[in-house]
Amino acid sequence: MGERQLSFIYSETSPQRLDKVLLTQAPELSRARWLGLIKDGFVLVNGIAAKKGGQVVQKGDQIVATIPPPQPTHLQPEPIPLKIIYEDRHVLVIDKPAGIVVHPAAGHATGTLVNAVLAHAPQIAGVGGEQRPGVVHRLDKETSGILLMAKDEKSHRWLQDQFRLRKAEKIYLALVDGTPPTPKGRIEAPIGRSPEERKRMAIVPEGKGRTAISEYRTLEAFPRHTLLEVHPLTGRTHQIRLHLQFIGCPVVGDRIYGRQKPTLPIRRHFLHASRLSITLPGENQVRTFESPLPNELVDLLETLRHSGG
Repeated sequence: MGERQLSFIYSETSPQRLDKVLLTQAPELSRARWLGLIKDGFVLVNGIAAKKGGQVVQKGDQIVATIPPPQPTHLQPEPIPLKIIYEDRHVLVIDKPAGIVVHPAAGHATGTLVNAVLAHAPQIAGVGGEQRPGVVHRLDKETSGILLMAKDEKSHRWLQDQFRLRKAEKIYLALVDGTPPTPKGRIEAPIGRSPEERKRMAIVPEGKGRTAISEYRTLEAFPRHTLLEVHPLTGRTHQIRLHLQFIGCPVVGDRIYGRQKPTLPIRRHFLHASRLSITLPGENQVRTFESPLPNELVDLLETLRHSGG
């Protein structure tokens, strides 16, 4: 796809933010993409380059936007096996194993899920951004389970909106140390960067971080551990792990937010994205995708059951 140009005169009576106007005119592009184009000087208002997405547009203003073709990505496709739960021309639903990083970052330039998906579906290159093509939401390296990816810009924006507006429901299974204060509950604790270690996240005072809400219920209780079903209502980095630590029940095997020496013989942390319910692009009904617990987690639970916990 080559360069294209969008030219129109704003005709609404009420003033409006430039980024919102552009999203209305070309909804196939994400807000982040439009903000990037504005920042790079690709959007003119009355012949003058716009400076920010929040610039107010008035009735009669002429807007001209040049939309360059997606930049070639430096990410390389890699023939890494994928366990695909569902696929159509808009989306890819993957059952992610523990131990694989979702997208390239410092220390993980290759061997990521994105590299694998580029080999399977080359058209995702550049979708939603060069560094994280197709990525709608993330799972930590040691978290297994359901991961959704978009194959085109319009689907990427649709799916991101589903998550942002809390129309997507994610359910996780977590085995934790100890017993939560109540069999089921709601955790509301804001999350931000740790003031001591910038690479980590932390529970921070109100107003210092982003709102984070998780709900949980007990599925099975053991003498020293508890199996929980966790429903995060927001999607902050490391949210479930931090929230469970916050109530005194860190995830088993979590060496960052839990205990340095795991209380059970496990090489990863016991957190699994077991179910995702979401409306896919072009559909009206909610679909539900499920991922069974990996064998190593099933075996650990069986050991607890037979040993008395």
